[in-house]
Order: sequence, then C-alpha cells, then structure tokens
Amino acid sequence: MFFNLRRIFPFLFFIVLLGSCSEYQKVLKGTDVKSKYDLAEKFYNEGEYAKSNRLFEQIAPKYIGKPQGERVLFFFADTYFKSHDYNMAGYQFERFLKSYPKSDKAVEAAYLGAKSYYELSPRYSLDQTDTDKALQKLQLFINTYPDSEYLEDANRMAKELTTKKEKKAFEIAKQYNSLGEFDYTILPSAVAALDNFLTDFPGSIYREGALYYKIEATTNIAVNSFENKKPERLKEAKAAYDNLIKYYPNTTYKSKADELLKKINNETQNLSK
Repeated sequence: MFFNLRRIFPFLFFIVLLGSCSEYQKVLKGTDVKSKYDLAEKFYNEGEYAKSNRLFEQIAPKYIGKPQGERVLFFFADTYFKSHDYNMAGYQFERFLKSYPKSDKAVEAAYLGAKSYYELSPRYSLDQTDTDKALQKLQLFINTYPDSEYLEDANRMAKELTTKKEKKAFEIAKQYNSLGEFDYTILPSAVAALDNFLTDFPGSIYREGALYYKIEATTNIAVNSFENKKPERLKEAKAAYDNLIKYYPNTTYKSKADELLKKINNETQNLSK
C-alpha cells in the first residue's frame, strides 16, 4: 500500500501542475480582465513572477484611470524587478511614479526604481554610464525622501557606486603611469589624470595611492627631461613627495617614496655641479 502511494503522489502532483498550467493558458488567452487580475495577483503572491508579469502586462492598459490601476501598475513593475529584468523595472517604476506621485507606494517605488539602476551598474573596468544614472537616481531618492526607511540602504548603494567610479578613474591614471615607463611622452597624461582624480575625489580611499603615483610620474618626467627643464620639474617632483608625506606621514608607500626622493635629490645635486 505504502509503495503504491509513493508511486501515486508524483502522478497526482503532475496532474495538479498540468491543471494549473491549463488554467494559466486559458486565462491568458481569454478576455476576462477580472480573471486575469485575480490570477496575476495569485501568481505574484506565489512567486511566479514571469506568469504574473504576462498577465499584468495584458491588463495594465485596461486599468488606467481606475482605482485598481495604481495597484496593478506597481505589481507590474515589481514583477520585472523580482524577475531581475532591471531595465524594464526601472522604466516601469518611473512610469508608476509619474502616474501616481502621491501613492502610498511612491517611496517604495522610487527606492526600487533607483535600486534597479544600481543593479545595472557594471564592474568598474567597463563603461560607467549606467553607474552615473544609478547615482543620479539614488541621490534624487536620498534628497526627496530623507526620512525613508530605505535611506540607509540607498546611502550604502550610492557609496559603493561612487567607490566604483573612483577605482575606475584611479586605475586609468595608474595605467597611464605604467605605460609611461616605456614611453615618457605619456607621463604628462598620467600626471593630468592623477590631478583630475585628486580634484574630483578628494575623500577617496585611493587618494593616498594617487598622491604616490604622482611622485612616480613627476620624477620620471624630471629625470628624463632636457637639462634646461630639469630644475623646475625636479621641484614639482619634490612637491609631490612633500604632499604625500603631509597628508599621510605614515604612508604605506613610504619606502618607495623615499627611494624616489633620493633620485630627485641626486639629480638636483648633479645639476648644481
């Protein structure tokens, strides 16, 4: 008897599943809006977001201007978010906010919309257009809803994205500096990139590294310059060293920086002979 039940249960489950699928297809192809609404909400609550999405997509235009329209449009946007289709989620949450700016769900929609763009942000080495857009959305949310329960998470995401942009700018400047070891004509671009980084991201966690690599770049420029340009460029290299020590007296780059300082001093002494 027990053996028979074990064989029957999977069969019964298959029958129930088949019936569920048949119901979904029937309602999906039907014209009854209320049936679609009820089934869409049922699937949403059960975590069947793809099926829920297709039903909400069909009925959303039917509920424009109606009391249930607000609820339908929010769920429709959220099914995209929960299905990890963040492009569509961001767009639909924006659409919801334009349609229902005073909704009780406005704060949550603004948060989830901003988070959708956050999820689209690629790794730091790729183009950061989506990161810029996410930062704009997050900053707008933070400014608009400073007392929101989502504020802490929004600040966390904004900080993470800002650090990602900092890392990209820092790595680009480092790359210029590395290439400059083989082609000294690139070194001025390295110095410019480092200066831009230090100006654009004054509180960056990469600031110490940027100050050090500026010593490297300016020192290499100086020692490979024509004699008439060396004095001024050696002063620039020495100033770069002083700047690092001023802000980071116990810098982790101290030994490397001191080696560069010796090179700067030796070149300076040779010039005075």
